[in-house]
Amino acid sequence: MKIEPYLTDEAILKEIGQRLSQLRLNRNLTQAEVAEEAGISRPTLVRIEKGMPADIVSFLRLLRALNLTAALETLIPSQSNSPIKQALLQRERRQRARKPRRNTQDDRGWKWGDE
Repeated sequence: MKIEPYLTDEAILKEIGQRLSQLRLNRNLTQAEVAEEAGISRPTLVRIEKGMPADIVSFLRLLRALNLTAALETLIPSQSNSPIKQALLQRERRQRARKPRRNTQDDRGWKWGDE
């Protein structure tokens, strides 16, 4: 089954659990082996594979044990600055060097008539 936005939370959890279970079986690993590698209990792994709610730390440990943590970058990619913020940062960045202005009136030796 494809994970679609219209699926319920329960359906998505069940699909994720089935995928993780199938991945474990494809690698010829027992639940006990994976649970030990992940540092979680076997009943916790069974709950995850059945699509039941589990805490995020257990889920992350399971992903690490199955060498799937790199997939998190695809799942939740790093966010860059918004285009508006980039434009503001670009505007604030200096574009050229400038020397301090001199008082040109005194340098020329003349003044306005009313001074």
